[in-house]
Amino acid sequence: MLIVLTGIDGAGKTTAARAAVDAARLAGGRALLLRNHAGRRNMTQWSERSGVPLSPRLADALETVIRTANVLVSHARARRFSGLVVMDRHLYCQLALRSVRGIRPGRFIPWLLRRLPAPDLVIHFDVAPQRALERILRRGTDIETLEELTALSEGYRALPDFPRFVLIDAGATQDEVLAELTDAIHGAASGTAGNPAGGAGRISVKQSTSLR
Repeated sequence: MLIVLTGIDGAGKTTAARAAVDAARLAGGRALLLRNHAGRRNMTQWSERSGVPLSPRLADALETVIRTANVLVSHARARRFSGLVVMDRHLYCQLALRSVRGIRPGRFIPWLLRRLPAPDLVIHFDVAPQRALERILRRGTDIETLEELTALSEGYRALPDFPRFVLIDAGATQDEVLAELTDAIHGAASGTAGNPAGGAGRISVKQSTSLR
């Protein structure tokens, strides 16, 4: 089973993904976490240190190469793995970023999305941009603005595939978010993703904190 997680920075995707995979393993199942980053944080930090600005199109081109390579490697690994595969981010994220930058979707990424194996479920971590910004500021590892987060949130919602995403209230408590995520995965496995059933593999706050 292939699950993809999307959402703006500060939504809690990575923490929840690690906890969900950990819970599946603790329950005796096989689970694999794959991360499809685009290197945006590193490029932003390099640009600030060097004083060399990156134009939106150059930043997008570099990120697209990195993210596409990661996605292709992740899908190759997923094909060889029998069990639950959770992908933290995907090509949908780059399309949302293009919307923020005023760049058209283009042909390559939509074409590649059609060619790659479709995920069993795309779960979107829905959180208010202000809430996400508060988390980012506490984390202290990224530089984002409320305007950028708001635009990215709108960029996701404008994606043609967004109506098929399953939304999770990522502004809830960590325990509630992780329970909702595992319920959605359980629902997809049982064929009821639209109305996930509760139960197996719920993750406690203590477990999720240990995975940070």
